[in-house]
Amino acid sequence: MNGLIFWLPITLVALVLGVGIGYYIKQVFYARKLEKEKTSANRILEEASKKASEIELKSRNEVLEIRQAADVEITRRRNELSREDDRLQKRREELDIRTDRLEKRELNLNKRQSAVDKRANEIEKLHSEQIEELQRISQMSLEEARDLLLAEVEKDTRNDMARIIRQIEAEAREEGEKRARELITTAIQRVASEHVTEVTTSAVPLPSDEMKGRIIGRNGRNIHAFEQIAGVDVIVDDTPEAVTISCFDPVRRETARRALAKLVLDGRIHPAHIEKVLKNEQKEVERIIVEAGEQAAYDAGVPGLHPEILKMLGRLKFRTSYGQNQLAHAVETANLAAVIAAELGADVEVSKAGALLHDLGKAMDHNVEGTHALLGADFARRYGVNPKVVNAIASHHHESDQESVEAAIVEAADAISGARPGARRESLEQYIKRVRTLEDMANSYKGVNQSYALQAGREVRIFVKPEEIDDLESIRLARDIAKQIEETMQYPGQIKVTVIRETRSIDYAK
Repeated sequence: MNGLIFWLPITLVALVLGVGIGYYIKQVFYARKLEKEKTSANRILEEASKKASEIELKSRNEVLEIRQAADVEITRRRNELSREDDRLQKRREELDIRTDRLEKRELNLNKRQSAVDKRANEIEKLHSEQIEELQRISQMSLEEARDLLLAEVEKDTRNDMARIIRQIEAEAREEGEKRARELITTAIQRVASEHVTEVTTSAVPLPSDEMKGRIIGRNGRNIHAFEQIAGVDVIVDDTPEAVTISCFDPVRRETARRALAKLVLDGRIHPAHIEKVLKNEQKEVERIIVEAGEQAAYDAGVPGLHPEILKMLGRLKFRTSYGQNQLAHAVETANLAAVIAAELGADVEVSKAGALLHDLGKAMDHNVEGTHALLGADFARRYGVNPKVVNAIASHHHESDQESVEAAIVEAADAISGARPGARRESLEQYIKRVRTLEDMANSYKGVNQSYALQAGREVRIFVKPEEIDDLESIRLARDIAKQIEETMQYPGQIKVTVIRETRSIDYAK
């Protein structure tokens, strides 16, 4: 206990001394740190002041440069505005001068127009006075004099024209028929084509009538799928063991016919298999078309045609006109044109090419508006065909002017190929309509007593009233009717127009 009392004051004194010494050391350390921070702050302030001075100096220099550049730009703009103002002022003065000139010219024109109108009135007055004087002298009105003069001129001109026409036609017929007969006979003998029997059919034979139900399918799903994919109409009627495929596109119709025949032979008829078979047949028909075009060009002796032209030409294999296959007709026409061109000394190659491609537009006229001659010519021109050949294609039905003798040869060869015996046929309805149209057209002319269509519509004989139609007028009537037939009717070959005038004198001996 005594020891504790002894050490307690010593501990308290030591504690007080430690606290005092610690406080003193802390104050000294804090004073030194404060002095150090104050020195660092002063140094930072000096550096910041120095940088601020530099930035201020640099900013003043930049402001000075910008102000000087702005002054230069303002001076330049003022000069430009001054020059523009001078130019506008000069233009304004020129416009004022031009306006004054136009006003003076307009004034002069008005004066001249007044003088011209006055002179025209005087001339009109003199003309009226002269006409009145002429009418007084002739005792006829102006209309009566004009009608009389025109009637006399028309009568004289008609007589002279008919006489000249008859003389020229007699001479041309005598020489032309002989030469044409030799030429056409030679051409037909050398070509010697067989009768056309190939006709595109759209009837598909069936092994039995039960197959019709399988073609139709449940609720018509098979026939609907087939029509939708093939783009044709399938007609299932009472025809025994056959169905009919109808479509305006002959290639599409042929594809559908081949596909349906394979489906019938295979026996598997359902939408998925129908689509597969149709795709295969489309590829097969396209291959046949290409081969047919190449074979036709080879048979006609026309090399170097563009593949697209050969492909379009091959589509004619499935196209017929009046029962005549158009691809066979094209080859035959090319051979005829080659013979005629050789006989006449014309360009044989141009004639053959023009004749082979003359009906090229028939392969596309069901898809595009326009006549087949112009469509075919545009298509051939697009693929670099000779311009003479293009003209022969476009003009073989006189829808454009013929520019060469080869174009006329193509037209003649086309007519020969279509008009030869057995080349074409037409339906009974079309035949009756054409014959009736021929007779009605002839009966519509004044002075015609009766008309008859003969030789299957290849000739029309017209009987006229002799008291109304004289011999010279009958020649003109025949030419007018023939021209109207050419312009308004479509027909294979040619039609002969014969006008017959008969005068009967009857007397009795008593």
